Amino acid sequence: MTHPIYTRAQALPDILNQRIVILDGAMGTMIQRFKLGEEQYRGAGGPQSSGQYERLRDHKKDVKGNNELLSLTRPDVISDIHERYLAAGADLIETNTFGATSVAQADYDMAHLAREMNLASAKLARAACDKFSTPDKPRFVAGALGPTPKTASISPDVNDPGARNVTFEELRAAYYEQVQALVEGGSDLLLVETIFDTLNAKAALFAIDEYFEASGERLPLIISGTVTDASGRILSGQTVTAFWYSVRHAQPLAIGLNCALGAALMRPYIQELNRVAPDTFISCYPNAGLPNPMSDTGFDETPEVTSRLVREFAQEGLVNIVGGCCGTTPAHIEAIGRAVGPLPARSLRRQFFYKEAA
Repeated sequence: MTHPIYTRAQALPDILNQRIVILDGAMGTMIQRFKLGEEQYRGAGGPQSSGQYERLRDHKKDVKGNNELLSLTRPDVISDIHERYLAAGADLIETNTFGATSVAQADYDMAHLAREMNLASAKLARAACDKFSTPDKPRFVAGALGPTPKTASISPDVNDPGARNVTFEELRAAYYEQVQALVEGGSDLLLVETIFDTLNAKAALFAIDEYFEASGERLPLIISGTVTDASGRILSGQTVTAFWYSVRHAQPLAIGLNCALGAALMRPYIQELNRVAPDTFISCYPNAGLPNPMSDTGFDETPEVTSRLVREFAQEGLVNIVGGCCGTTPAHIEAIGRAVGPLPARSLRRQFFYKEAA
């Protein structure tokens, strides 16, 4: 497989060949620790210069829980979280844009703010990375594209298998708007993540390629699916192997899995990706185990447990990028970094070309 010449993050492929790269952890878990209420989500208590509280004070729907809105209303919170993960050793940090498409923001009647959210989120992550980058440890902004709360492949009505609540074109347009803002805001790479419906992912990949063609930009791409149960399939029915063959045309820098089963149950599916994608880097960022309301993060795996499991993946030569998903914190990321730091990155079994053929 050949890979295009990248216009940003040109050093990243070489870094991945040399060592395991650390991705950050969960955004939502960290936001919960601030215990923000409805007024704070609208901007109360935030930087006075933002002016968002007056703008959103009379918004008719509740916005508490709309984490992506905080990039506009409480940028201080988002910047603080980014910097905590960078201080913990993260090489890559994700923008606060998992749900920042117009499709997802329609639930809050805020579709018109989607572009603004993505642009602001990318700028916040860019500033944090620039603050922590050094010549021997550059930091990279991963523009995050989440799956949206709608699925193009599965009916929302059990009595009507042919029903759909979103079209491919609606998804493509929403993702194009998101990609454009993420790149304009300073993202170094793009991360299509938590994929539970391959058709949704294909809409994102189509939009990404469309934007690259229109803009002349060509950023590294990471694609990360989510196995939803012990059947080893994503929600729309594909096995990990089938999923890879459905998206490999996008020539991602890395393919991987995140969230869902947690590290303990993820191993066979990461092993499967290693078998079918020998010429592509592998990423893995599991959640912190099963829900546990008695724990500090709401999940049952401590930083020590998560890092031990991820270290086993590295010892087996399975991964190039590791980090954390739901329930993980800077403590998890610091522990993961210590655990895998001395270990070599997974070696590609075929020559990796990240420049176009002459």
